Amino acid sequence: MNRAPLKRSRILHMALMGTSDPSGEAEASQGKPFLLRALQIALVVFLYWVTSISMVFLNKYLLDSPSLQLDTPIFVTFYQCLVTTLLCKGLSTLAACCPGAMEFPTLRLDLRVARSVLPLSVVFICMITFNNLCLKYVGVAFYNVGRSLTTVFNVLLSYLLLKQTTSFYALLTCGIIIGGGRGYPVLDGTLFGVLASLCVSLNAIYTKKVLPAVDGSIWRLTFYNNVNACVLFLPLLLLLGELQALLHFAQLGSAHFWGMMTLGGLFGFAIGYVTGLQIKFTSPLTHNVSGTAKACAQTVLAVLYYEETKSFLWWTSNMMVLGGSSAYTWVRGWEMKKVQEEPSPKDEEKSSMGV
Repeated sequence: MNRAPLKRSRILHMALMGTSDPSGEAEASQGKPFLLRALQIALVVFLYWVTSISMVFLNKYLLDSPSLQLDTPIFVTFYQCLVTTLLCKGLSTLAACCPGAMEFPTLRLDLRVARSVLPLSVVFICMITFNNLCLKYVGVAFYNVGRSLTTVFNVLLSYLLLKQTTSFYALLTCGIIIGGGRGYPVLDGTLFGVLASLCVSLNAIYTKKVLPAVDGSIWRLTFYNNVNACVLFLPLLLLLGELQALLHFAQLGSAHFWGMMTLGGLFGFAIGYVTGLQIKFTSPLTHNVSGTAKACAQTVLAVLYYEETKSFLWWTSNMMVLGGSSAYTWVRGWEMKKVQEEPSPKDEEKSSMGV
């Protein structure tokens, strides 16, 4: 019964620490022909791309569509958290009613656990709020650049909080990312993107810290995180006047509007699952490479879809940011491989003794 949560915990540990999972990979590949494994990986990567890109375009529509004219970014985020909470509880109930049909942890609201997860929830709501505000004020094509400083903040926070140093080559790739971002004027959307990047880095650190409170289960963490977020968003909705703005919203009774809002919540729930799935079937390094490639495809799709004309400087800045992100991923992968190949002190001691 505890096998699934342990696997999900291992996947999250891989994503945070940037290490591979040889036992998981061996288990996944054992007894499967190469063609079947290749098709599985291709399907999982395709699923991740479709879910991630669809979610970005859908959120852009909800946050900044001229046909909707809905200026309530906090409410959009609150509703997506509410949908995720209800989905988690629904799947937990379904798994309890049909134990043989599916596996999902039992979810019961424990206020003590909710308090333990609260610091992460504060970072979480800042992350998704700044993320949506960035998307509201910038185009989809620029969105990845606005969010590009996550890598830089990961390096900075690793040094400040964990006292982990970074190699010269990795720092050089961070310089390329920062240099690419300087090709854009300072806008509100860029500021929100920088803040979102900072919160993404903090979210990874706090996730690792809080996981033991939920027995290492990503689904339990998702449930408590979104329950806390729903409660914390309520005073923000009142203070910022978004509830009053909703009362005067022309399409409040539209089935199309609520359908799109619910679809956005479904994509928000699905992205966490497909991200873990991609890491499980490939590796954290491949997941990062796939994410960078997806960002390139998303940028090009946005320019074509919105029929935008971009300058040479714009494209150069994009390529610097995405190229720097790819180079950082490659450098970190090369460093991890080098560490794994180096013999440990114990192995060297055994070989010198002739054991």
